[in-house]
Amino acid sequence: MSLGPYASFIVTSYALVAAVVLLLIVWIIADYRRQQARLKEIEASGITRRSGRSPADIR
Repeated sequence: MSLGPYASFIVTSYALVAAVVLLLIVWIIADYRRQQARLKEIEASGITRRSGRSPADIR
């Protein structure tokens, strides 16, 4: 497969896109874990989710 005179541009573009996508995936995983830890911390402090309460508790 010959990419012609623009081969370096094409390969560099694909490499940059792959790096950005990989970075986004790592960032999403790290943020998910951070949010899960924060939720556990909040629930451990006694604050419960509104969806976990009965309707009588919300009033």
